[in-house]
Order: sequence, then C-alpha cells, then structure tokens
Amino acid sequence: MVKRIKLRTLLIGGCITLFFLVLLLKVFWIQVVSGEYWHNQVVTQVERDQVIQPKRGTITDRKGNVLAADAPAYTVVVNPSIIQEYDLENEVVAKLHQLLKTPEDELRKHLSAKDKDGKYLKNREIRNGGWKVDPELKAQVDTFKEYLKDKYEVIGAVDTVQESKRYYPENKLASHVLGYYRKDGTAGMGLEAYYNKELSGTAGKLLYQRDRKGVPLQGSESIYEPAQNGKNLKLTIDDTIQYYIEGAMQEAIATYNPKTMTVVAADPKTMDVLGMASYPNFNPNTYGSTSSMEHFRNNATQSIYEPGSTFKIVTLAAAVQEKVFNPNETYQSGMIRVGGWDIRDVSRNWGTLTYLQGVKRSSNVGFVHLGLDKLGGERLRKYINNFGFGVKTGIDLPSESSGAITFHTQYKSEVATAAYGHGRVQVTPIQQVAAISAIANGGKLMQPHLVKEITNPDTGEVQTIQPKEVRQVISQESALQTSSYLEQVVSDQEIGTGRLAYIDGYRVAGKTGTATKVVGKVYDHSKDVVSFIGFAPVNDPKIAVLVVMDEPNKSVGGGTAAAPVFKKIVSQSLQYMGVPKTGAKANKSDSAAVKTVNLPTVPQLTGQVKKDAQNALLKQGIAYETVGKGSKIVRQYPEAGVKMKPGQRIYLLTEDSANMTIPDFTGVSLRDTLQVLTLMKVGVQVSGEGYVVSQKAQMVSGKRIVNVTLQPAKETVTGVKPEETPDSTTDVASNQKGSTAKTSTDSKTDTTASASSSRETSKGGSSAVADEKSAAAIKGEDN
Repeated sequence: MVKRIKLRTLLIGGCITLFFLVLLLKVFWIQVVSGEYWHNQVVTQVERDQVIQPKRGTITDRKGNVLAADAPAYTVVVNPSIIQEYDLENEVVAKLHQLLKTPEDELRKHLSAKDKDGKYLKNREIRNGGWKVDPELKAQVDTFKEYLKDKYEVIGAVDTVQESKRYYPENKLASHVLGYYRKDGTAGMGLEAYYNKELSGTAGKLLYQRDRKGVPLQGSESIYEPAQNGKNLKLTIDDTIQYYIEGAMQEAIATYNPKTMTVVAADPKTMDVLGMASYPNFNPNTYGSTSSMEHFRNNATQSIYEPGSTFKIVTLAAAVQEKVFNPNETYQSGMIRVGGWDIRDVSRNWGTLTYLQGVKRSSNVGFVHLGLDKLGGERLRKYINNFGFGVKTGIDLPSESSGAITFHTQYKSEVATAAYGHGRVQVTPIQQVAAISAIANGGKLMQPHLVKEITNPDTGEVQTIQPKEVRQVISQESALQTSSYLEQVVSDQEIGTGRLAYIDGYRVAGKTGTATKVVGKVYDHSKDVVSFIGFAPVNDPKIAVLVVMDEPNKSVGGGTAAAPVFKKIVSQSLQYMGVPKTGAKANKSDSAAVKTVNLPTVPQLTGQVKKDAQNALLKQGIAYETVGKGSKIVRQYPEAGVKMKPGQRIYLLTEDSANMTIPDFTGVSLRDTLQVLTLMKVGVQVSGEGYVVSQKAQMVSGKRIVNVTLQPAKETVTGVKPEETPDSTTDVASNQKGSTAKTSTDSKTDTTASASSSRETSKGGSSAVADEKSAAAIKGEDN
C-alpha cells in the first residue's frame, strides 16, 4: 500500500516536473530564441503609425482669385455586417442606387462582401459612385442614415467619411493651363502636373502606443512629424482677360465652327502669359466624362502648324535689321517663278507695288524677294532660329512641342516658301507670341511663363519668378521700324489686310495669316488655318495676342475671321487694364480720319447681387474693382447714368464695414480716388498733382489715413521725342486730368483696410509638311 502511494507520488511529481520543464523550455523559446519576432508582433499591435496628409497648394490668378483649391469631399461607406444582420440589403441598394447612380449589382457586391474567414465586413467604401462626393450629395446620404436610425434603430449601416478633393471654381475657364487632379492623388496635365512636386507638399506622421481599443496609452512616448503643406501658385494669368478670351472664342466658334481654335495673350515686355485657351476644352471638375482625348490637347504649346502670313513678321524684321528693306522700293506683284514653280499673290491685279504696300497687302511675291533675294537662305534661317522657332520656348507646361524648321537653304523654293510661312516651317502658337513680343518690346526674345509667385504657406516664404531674357534678336531701332510697318497693316483702312483689327483710340500693330493645310503630301485648298497676331498700344505695348482657327466652315481669311476676335479681346483688355485711349488715326488712302471714341454709360448696379453685377460689367468690357466681402452691391462709383471716361473703372462697394481693404488707385485720377475713399469713409492726404503713382495707408490718431502721391500723366510714343509726337497720339483723355490738392480731406469715421478685389467669370491645328514642289506652288491668301 505504501509502495503504491510512493509510486503514485513519483509519477505525479515526475509529470509536474516534466510540465515545468516544458513550460520553462517554451518560455525560453519565446523570450530568447523567438524574442525579436514576438516583440515585433506586440509593437505592431500596440504602436500605430498614422499618416498626416498635407494640404495641396492653391492656384490663383495674378489678382489672387482662386482657380484651383482643395475642397471638402465625402466618401460613402457601408457596414455589410449590420446591413445583413438587420436584413436591409434591398432597401439600402435601392436608395444608394438612386443617390449615387451606382449599378445595383455592384452595390450588392459591396453589401455582401466578406473577409477571409467568411464573416461580413464592417467597413466598405462605395467606389466609384460614392467616392469623394460633394457636400450636397453627402447631405442626402446623411438624411437616409437618419431614416435608418429612426425606422430600424440602426446606427452605422450607412455613413460618410470626410476627405478632400480638387475643386476648380471657374469650371472650364483656363482648363488647359490648370490641368486636373485625379481622385487617386495623381496630376493629369497642365500646371497641376508640371508643378506637382511643389503643390503636393510632404506627408507627416504620428507614431504612438495604444491599447486594443485604440486609446493612446498614458505615459507612452509619441513621435510627431508635421506635414509640410503644398506651396501656393500665383499665376501670370488674369482671369478677367481669360474670360474675355473665352467669351470672344465662343462667339467666333458659333459663327465659323472651326475644328480647333487657340488664343494666347501675353505681356510683351515680360512674356507673362495673361490668358491662354484652346477649343475644344473640358471641365477639370468632371474630367472623367470628357468625350474625347482631343479635348485635353493644349494647342497653344502642343500643336504645330504652318503659320502662313503671320510668319512674315520674322522676314520683315530680319530685312529691316539687315537694312535691306526699303519701303519705297518697287517690285512687280502677282506671280514669281522659283525653282521651276509658281508662287502667286492672292490677286494678280495689284501691278507694281512698293515693299511697304506689299506688307500691307501681305504680298507673297514681295516677301519672296525679301527672304530669297535680299536676305538669302542663310541669313533668313539665322533670324528664324534667333526668334525662337524650332526649339521649345521653355514655358512651364508639360509636353511642349518644339515645332519644326526643316527647309534647306540651298533649295531656293524652300527658302522662298519659308519667307512667307509655308512649306518646311511649322511652329507653335506660343512661339509666335514670343516672336511678336520681341518686336513689340524693342527686340528682346523673352521666355514665356505662367507662374508669377510660389508661396510656402507654412513659412510665408515667397519665391518671385523674374522675367527671363533669352537673347536680343534685333536692335531697338529695328523693332520700332518693324512695329511702325505692322501698324500700317491695321491702320490703312483701304489696303491693310488687318484693318478689321483696328481699335478706336489705340494704336494697333498686327499681321493676318491664312495657310492652306497639307493632307497627305498635297495642299488641300478646302482646308485652311486662319490667324491674326498683333499687339497694342504700339507706343507702349501692354498686350500681344494670337488668334488661330483651324478649318473654319466658311471660306475666310485671317483678316476676316481672326482679326475681329483679336479686336474684341484687346479692346476689352486695354479698357480693363486702364490704358488711356488716344486719338489714333485710321488712314484711308492718303487721308486720315479720326475715329470717334464711344464710351459706355455707367449702369445701375447698387442693390444687385455682386456676381450678377460683375458679370454684367464683364460682358460690357467695363473694368471694375470690388471692395468688401459682402454678397450685394451697397454703393458704387461712378453713379449710374454717368458717361465713363477713357481708362476709368467702376468701384463696387459690398459693405459698410470698416474692415474693407483700400483698392490700388495707381493710375487713377485724384477726383476718382477722393470719391471712392470718401465712400469708404477713409481720410486722404495728397501730394503732387495728376494721377496716383503711389499710396500708403496708416493710422493717425486712431483714424485710417491714406497718403496719395500724384504725378502728371505723360503720353509718350516709344522712340519719338515729345516735341516730335505725331498727331495720331493726341490725348483725348484730357478731361480726366487730376486736380491739385495740398490739404487733407479727413473723414468723420475711420476705417481699417482689407482688400477684396475679385474678377468673377463665366486649337491651332497641326499639319504635315508637303513635298518641295507642292510647297513652292502654294498660293497664300489673306483677307
């Protein structure tokens, strides 16, 4: 009995000892042999690494109006586990199909989704229909969520998660410049793609320890690296000028229904691009629904085409620079035979012309003489290269084309056709705008650019993009002479091909173009690319514009179809920029007749909704400044019914608050400045006389005072001494002279300034190169 008890004790003790040995071995294995593995497992479950997404940078126009920004968006999520538990699948499918337009069979897949263990999921995003939806749709989903809660006492079956998406408040405006940003976080094209690195910023992170419920552990260490937000871009684009461009394009498209259309506007002195548009276009908010990839093509930088007679500006400038252009020398127009092929003018009835008359009439024969006989192939090619053709301009947009200058200088026929923009000459619109700007600004080829400033929102650091000069192409004197000849293309109302681009009160220089397109290797005379290029005012250029229409549905030339578009855009833009009109003369035959300037009457805007008032002014081409952040116009200056003065703008006050920003009065008369500041109840101190050249706001004895410095207006003509200024520049804005004031006009109520100025808004074709014989025989046409 005792022996049996001992054996039993030994057996139990042995088992216990063996158990502890196994336990100790297991502990040793876990803590020592596999210690690193299990440590990593615990860290994975306890530590959480949360990514902090940066905010994408905002894109604004040159005045600060937002063109692209991040906006709130929401993703619809469902809980299949709850939906199946409460048997809500049919009802949820029906409602989400109605709201999100997602197919019912696709919704059922989401609502019945299971994990690898066969259990229904607890969180499922509804893509694509419910991905990053607008607040309006989110509100409808929330209403349905509340319905489920009230009727079935169910919480969490359907919900929304806040995110953000890219929003373009002006919709199609400047779409090819801006590009688009996809929901998956990738940039599509345009500035969004070119400056994606700057706009994106850098993600931050938060590393902390938590319990199994996700609550941070007390006393645990955390690592926080803040996100670096994307940088903001301020563009050279002016959204008001962009609005003028796209509005004029819409009218031309309705009339001529071209295959594509392109307009580029720039400041010729800096090559700041003021506006750029291509047709057909797209809405970057709904880029996924665009019907054709052709809508995404930015013709201004990507399409190449034979320019036709607008290219004659290069030949003319080269001939002037080389001193081989004698405006009074004559030649026989009509037809010339080169290399066995005939090159013709649009008319054979002109007879003997002077070279200046040939420029006005856009005579192909005259330019063949200039390019082939007087310059020669080598010199012509040198100037074509120096004006920037055949290479990329370096504009800050992706996928820019370099064009193609492939004519051989030893072949007379190729040199001859290149002299008037045909044959082996293919260019981009932005190259042509850079070239005409070089003539306008005194001979300097400037690099075009679209971004004016890059701002770091976290540090406030601002990087200003300075204008970049590529090279001096021609002398300032040659540029002035060339400009004067191009001005006569517009001002001569009898034989000037650009006469329809004439603008009352402004000196305009320009050139028409009509190029027959190549189909295969043969010119198809039923298909044309028509264009007009020019700048204004000639004496102090503020804007250069190119208008290109590819295959208009009517048999028209650049002078008929494109020049009026140029006129509409430039006249509106100059008025908007506050450029004073002069008594420019339009020549008819050998006499001159001064055109009467018809100025608009100020409309009644007080009481209107701000956006409605702004749109009404935009349609009339009236410049305005909005002051305040209100939604309605409470006061205006000038008052309704008053006849506007040249270069004057309307001031729209939207609040009576003392926080309104003081507008920029540079170039404004003293009278207008005093009237507006009086309406704003701001004190004024004036020095000098004439027009405002500078202003400074300060607080004096608790009141807001603006110190205004005035200088007399000076109307000068580039390259002409004041005493030699021609009659064509007589100032008709003399009734806008500023008065002298040496006293301080104080106000009864002080104001603090806060600026609020808004401008709200609403493809050149490519062609192949023909063979040498066809190119030599082509007939250029200008109307």
